[in-house]
Amino acid sequence: MAEVAQFVRACSLADVPDGGAVRVLLDGVPVAIVRSDGEVYAIHDVCSHANVALSEGEVEGRTIECWLHGSRFDLASGRPTGLPATQPVPVYPVKIEGDDVYVALQKES
Repeated sequence: MAEVAQFVRACSLADVPDGGAVRVLLDGVPVAIVRSDGEVYAIHDVCSHANVALSEGEVEGRTIECWLHGSRFDLASGRPTGLPATQPVPVYPVKIEGDDVYVALQKES
């Protein structure tokens, strides 16, 4: 039987700048909450190529850039769209309730 994802409050929507990201810790997991073009995304906040925070990188369209080596990741899928990163990073379901952003950390089966 599949486990139902539990959404937890990550931050206020007002805390996330349009075209930017904020770092939050959810159950000890670093997550970047990103707002771009009216959409909100949650992506693991550690680059798969180097151990640096993606939330410190530049957001452009549906991608976020690792500031250290320039790899870009698709915010919806977590897939790298440019080298040197070759491994995806996890993305998490997001829902907006009122003025708050909720994220579900999916558990591996």
